[in-house]
Amino acid sequence: MTEIEDQFQAAIEQYKGGAPVPELIPTFKDICQRAQKSSSAWTCLAWLYLLDEKPHQAYKAAQRAVKLNPEDPQARINLAMAMLETGKKGVRPHIELAQTIVNAVPELRQEVTDNFADGLSRKPEWDSLQRLQMLVLG
Repeated sequence: MTEIEDQFQAAIEQYKGGAPVPELIPTFKDICQRAQKSSSAWTCLAWLYLLDEKPHQAYKAAQRAVKLNPEDPQARINLAMAMLETGKKGVRPHIELAQTIVNAVPELRQEVTDNFADGLSRKPEWDSLQRLQMLVLG
């Protein structure tokens, strides 16, 4: 593993361990700057921004993640969520693609399901996340 990969894994473990989101954002921003082609890092940064109620920053990070990996359903979900929370149009194609992918790949469906559960455990009244969960997973 490279230093960046080690830093990324350590940051993921901190997140899973309950580290405060505002403290993790600078770490993920640094990872994204050092590994600009890492769609998973951009996806995580977008998610953290969404959790921290910064949808405009989340939108930019999610756009980058989708550009780097258009078939990543979590990147699409993060982009759709940021679009909903910023009032942008064009959410449907991202939701439909995420639905198609999670219905075709059971492992990705489980990962997305777990991410929805994680988001709702951290922000139980997150209306746009609940809406997307219903749309994507049915």
